[in-house]
Parts: sequence; structure tokens; C-alpha cells
Amino acid sequence: MSLIALRAQVTFRDVPAKLVGKAVTAPPRPTRTTPVPLTTLVARADARLVAGPGADPGTVQDLATTGATLRAQHVLPGDLFAALPGARVHGADFADAAIAAGAVAVLTDEAGAARPAIRAGIERAGIPVLVHDDPRGVLGSVAAWIYGEPSLHLAVLGVTGTSGKTTTTYMIDAGLRAAGLRTGLVGTVETRIDGERLASAFTTPEAPDLQALFAVMVERGVTHVPMEVSSHALALGRANGTRFAVGAFTNLSQDHLDFHPDMENYFQAKAMLFDGRSTTEVVCVDGEWSKRLVTPHTITVAAEHVPAGSADWTATGIRTSRSGEQSFTVHGPDGLRLAVTLPMPGSFNVANALLAAACLRTAGVAPADIAAGLSTVEVPGRMERVALGQDFTAVVDYAHKPAAVALALDAMRGRTDGRVIVVLGCGGDRDEGKRPLMGEAAARRSDLLIVTDDNPRSEDPAAIRAATLAGALAVPAAERGEIIEVGDRRGAIGTAVARAEPGDVVVIAGKGHETGQEITGVVHPFSDHDEMRAAIWALLEKGTG
Repeated sequence: MSLIALRAQVTFRDVPAKLVGKAVTAPPRPTRTTPVPLTTLVARADARLVAGPGADPGTVQDLATTGATLRAQHVLPGDLFAALPGARVHGADFADAAIAAGAVAVLTDEAGAARPAIRAGIERAGIPVLVHDDPRGVLGSVAAWIYGEPSLHLAVLGVTGTSGKTTTTYMIDAGLRAAGLRTGLVGTVETRIDGERLASAFTTPEAPDLQALFAVMVERGVTHVPMEVSSHALALGRANGTRFAVGAFTNLSQDHLDFHPDMENYFQAKAMLFDGRSTTEVVCVDGEWSKRLVTPHTITVAAEHVPAGSADWTATGIRTSRSGEQSFTVHGPDGLRLAVTLPMPGSFNVANALLAAACLRTAGVAPADIAAGLSTVEVPGRMERVALGQDFTAVVDYAHKPAAVALALDAMRGRTDGRVIVVLGCGGDRDEGKRPLMGEAAARRSDLLIVTDDNPRSEDPAAIRAATLAGALAVPAAERGEIIEVGDRRGAIGTAVARAEPGDVVVIAGKGHETGQEITGVVHPFSDHDEMRAAIWALLEKGTG
């Protein structure tokens, strides 16, 4: 299936279930925008303008837009309302609410223009409609024009790939701030505007929200924006209209095959970041997929054992302490040598650090500031330690795909002579094929695997656990440790902590920074980090009581 066809068939499954049917907080808007004539948008978008039979051509000519949104409840007076098609509903059905809120025009497709709500807007309210064959695809550029093309006034550093996007963007942000620069941040965990934190509903916001966000950043004096760019965002056009100073690629492994029909389609979505929208391209070439992105102008990064000179950025002398801190020497272009201390374990984090260093150097950050930023980086829910004085290591990690589980547990195995205890669940309403693969990866690398629930969403939790257990139990007994099932996640974390002995490592995998657990459409407060802390405190108090 092509990416255009995939975009056309997008459903509301791409919206986090916790947001479906609920009010979504309105995204930030700039305080001032220069009105853009509707005729300019029509011409630049190559759209067809439809106006009511009684519409005054002069009035339509004088219309201007000052904002854009695809949610009727977020419409402000002067907005262009984007009525996009979906598999179950069409945004055009909400046009009457958008018009009542002050929308001055509607962008939609031919089918949307024929819906009753828009026909009424055209005929009774005189609302002009911009008709385009691919309104979702053009929306990003339209929104960028309305908000003054803000990404041209920012250095946007986009990071895509299956794993490592969040960690790499935090590393880039740390280096930029070490250099004294004012930064924004866009990603899975949070959105930040010069230190102000906003919650993230998507890894990459919808196109008009993203362009408005960039415009706010410009207003507030932000100069650099590390940004996660998901495959969904690229396939659905959310990143359209954004100019990237740097586009970076981490790796590719199985994930999101509930959305992408196959791995090739998944890769092609990621590759869209490198279709000319990034001024500089930086690629980690440790994997086979990424090598397909390399051109003579690509800056390459390699963390695995590679011959000298086989990549522009490499690392040598990697040493890991028992606490998980890594030290190594970074080798870059023009003979650059940089001693780095990274407060995070795992060879994959060396790769992330190299990718961040290459992006930072491209952005003009001095080597000393790169090293300073990497030495202080903290990433919520990514190999995050919970240390309360217990005699074992406790880690919370977002690993929720087979390759990420394997890498995280390999990193932990290298830090201990004791046992590796893992709590693992798989999410519902997501790629079913990765469940047994995650179970297998965890079983091969743990001495005790506790299979539990993650976010079951609308699925039967027992069925999800059964699929995960099937993969785990398929590993020959001689090649795995003990495997048990504890459906309640809080109970599973408590069991892992209670079974831990001095020198062991306990890894809670899957949810990372998340603060809720979704069960049958209801999001219950739940934090792996907080539950781990509570279980460890209870254990310590019991030992001293």
C-alpha cells in the first residue's frame, strides 16, 4: 500500500484512545499573526474555490485567515477549518460547529464539499470552501503559510527511527542548552517552549497545531527545536510545511505494523524525512535499513565495531561502570576527538549520543558544550534508575518492541553478576505480531520473566498475555529462566521487587514515562516509576521494621 493510500485510509485509531470522545486541550497559538488572503492560499495550495451562489466576489476576495485547525472545538474567529476525511467519520460533518465558532473558510476534499453541513455553510452562510484532492497532505503547508512559515526562523532538528528518538532529542536539547541557546522540544514525553512544559498528545502534533507551536516558539525567542518525527506524522502529513535544518535517523525494527501494512511501507514513511525537506541529513548506519538512506552528502554515524573511517562519527574505548555510566571517545570529522561521559547504559545509547553529537556539531555547537550536555542528560522513562538505597538495581524503560527489549536487557546483563528480573507486558490495539517476539526476546535474556498487562485498551488482557507467553515459552527451557504470569501490573512490579536479591537487576519494561494505564477505554492513573518506588520503600521498611 502506498503512503498516499495509507493517508487516505487513516482512521481515528491514530488518535490516542484516551483522547477519543474527550475534550482535547487547545494547543498554543501565537499572539499575533499577519492575515493571509484566502486567494493566496487557494493559489499556493492549487485548490479549487467554491463559494455560495449569492456570495459577493469582492467579499470573498477580501477574506483573510489568521489561524488554522482541524478540530471544530478549537476554532477561533478568522480560522481556516480543515475538514479531513476519515474511515468512520468525515470532518466535514463538524463544519457547522466550526462556522458557528468563527471559521471564515473550510479546506476539504470533494466528498467533504458535498456533505450537508458544508453545503449549508456554502449556501446559507456564504462560507467559501477550498477543495483539494489531498487536504491532509496540503494542510501542513497551508498552516505554515498562515503562521508565517515559522520553521524558516528556527533550526528544527528532526529525529526519526523506531527506537531512540526520545533519547536522542533530549541529548540534542541538553547540548544546545549547554551552549546557552534557547530551545523548544517536541516529542513523546513532553513539549517544551523555552523551559515551559506542555503535555504531549502525539509524538508529533497535527500539522496546524505544529505550525502554531513553532510560531509561538519564534515569538518567545526560541532558536533551536529538537523534534521527534514519527512515521505516522510523516505518512499523515503532520510534518508537511516544516523545514528541517537537520534530519536524523536512528534505526528501524518491527513496530507499528497495525498502521503500516509491512516493513517496507514503514521504512518508506521514515524515509520521507530525507526527501529534500532536511538541509543536512545524519544517519546511523549500524542497521541495513538505514544504509539505504545514505547519499554522498549524508553525515554517517556508527557505534558498532567498525573499521576506522567507515563512518564520519564513531566511538572507541567504551567503558561501562557498575552504575551504568559510560565513558568513551568520540571521533568526528576533521580529526575531532571528544571525551564523553554518558550517565546512561547500553550500546544503543552510545549510538544515540553519536547521532546527537553529529547533529549538534552541524548546528554549530562547540565540542566542549556537546560533551557537557551529554554528561548531564536525563530522559524520563528511558533506562531510568530508581535508587532508594536498595541492594539491587531497579530500572524503568519504555522498551515496547522486540529489538528495544533485547537491547535494554543486554545492557542490563552487562551490568550485573546477579540475576535479571523483567516485568513485561504488551499493548492492546497495536501490532499483534510483535507480542510473541517481545516475549521471546525477554525470556532469552532474563532469569525471571513476569508477564503482565501493559495498556490492554479494548482487548482482552488475558489474550494479550497469552500471546506474549507463547513467545516466551517457545524458547527451549535450557535457554531461558523462570516465567510466571501476574496480570495485575502493580502486583507484577511488587513481585519483581520482592523476588530481587542483592546484586540483581529489576527492569520494568514497556510504559516508561507514561502516567496512565488504559483499560476498556478508561485511563487509570499508573506510573511504573512510582509503583517501583512504592514497592522498594515497602521492602525497605519491612526490612527495618
